[in-house]
Amino acid sequence: MPIVHSTALNETVKVERIIDHIHGKKGGPTVVFFGGIHGNETAGVFALKKVFDEIKSKKTPIYGQVYAVSGNLGALESKQRFQIEDLNRIWLPDRIERIVKKKTIHNHEEKELHELYLLLEDILGKGTPPFYFLDLHTTSSDTSPFMVLNDSLLNRKYASNYPLPIILGIEEYLKGALLSYINELGYVSLGFESGQHDDDKAVQNCVEFIRYSLVLTESVDASEKERESLRKKIFDAGRDTHTFYEIYHQHDIGSETTFEMCPGFTNFEIIPKGEQLAIIDGVGLKTTKKRQIFMPLYQKQGNEGFYFIRPIPKIVLWLSKKLRRYKVDHILVKLPGVQWADDKKDTLVVDQRIARFFAKSFLHLLGYRARKYDKAHLMAKNRESASKHEQYNGIAWFDS
Repeated sequence: MPIVHSTALNETVKVERIIDHIHGKKGGPTVVFFGGIHGNETAGVFALKKVFDEIKSKKTPIYGQVYAVSGNLGALESKQRFQIEDLNRIWLPDRIERIVKKKTIHNHEEKELHELYLLLEDILGKGTPPFYFLDLHTTSSDTSPFMVLNDSLLNRKYASNYPLPIILGIEEYLKGALLSYINELGYVSLGFESGQHDDDKAVQNCVEFIRYSLVLTESVDASEKERESLRKKIFDAGRDTHTFYEIYHQHDIGSETTFEMCPGFTNFEIIPKGEQLAIIDGVGLKTTKKRQIFMPLYQKQGNEGFYFIRPIPKIVLWLSKKLRRYKVDHILVKLPGVQWADDKKDTLVVDQRIARFFAKSFLHLLGYRARKYDKAHLMAKNRESASKHEQYNGIAWFDS
């Protein structure tokens, strides 16, 4: 049984794949929390143990089922982000097919994926809807709490109940993330970043997030006063406003590149033009205009140096909601240079030599995740088609 140490708390615990599981009364949801998908991010593991122990000691009634799941067990024990490759970058259809169906496993992280996949299948097979999947993370840089999610209307609506900054569109830059895989199955799935890796506040922020999430999903009963008290604790933990942001740039670190982030940058910080951000192969990288930085890399492992983000105006959020609900995308295939990728009609192929007006930002409005397919074409996957909205009907957050 792996032993996990928290530098923040100076505590050590033994964990298994299922940290804990509470099977409550009938009529509730199935809520799954993940901790330690990255092995150097232990806050979620310790927070989950604390909350689940608290529920049991107080005999708090639970409705439905609640799971606490550990991610990369080997990396958690060695307290490194991963051992061979990032577990949160390999949830890709072809790899899952090879690992799970053909049982061809090449390294430690693929073994972890295999075990997690089988557990997810078991939970989805035995659990009762609605399903929620909440992934607890921390960052290498100083940060106040925020949320990261695939940009589906279902995810947006659920996440809007948290008084936190919300980052949309990261799945366009990170291939093979666990939450992207789950979201494409149609369920609410999002990531919570609670603070810096070895900060004790990150553990407490996770605890408050878990408590509030259990109330929001109606796994736990709470009065309006209790609910607002839990919500306020999350609000008080943050320094940044409840704003939707989109990622528009990722700085990739090449396999043969030396990258060193300049010290002192924090999440959501506005960086003026001309400021040096990093040293790459001995050369300084400076901003060419004013930028807002997100997740600057201050650890040895990782291939994403930093991101640039910008706030999304409320009118744009409203417009995208309307365009998606009226399925405007189905009209687009009548235009030259635009066609469906296959009979599923959930992926557009855009020839940008003909349909030059099809910028990524326009596709985002319609609910598509767009990636370059080749020099001339964009491949855009619909984020909305899989969403199981019907599972969440009748729940207070969904009907509000």
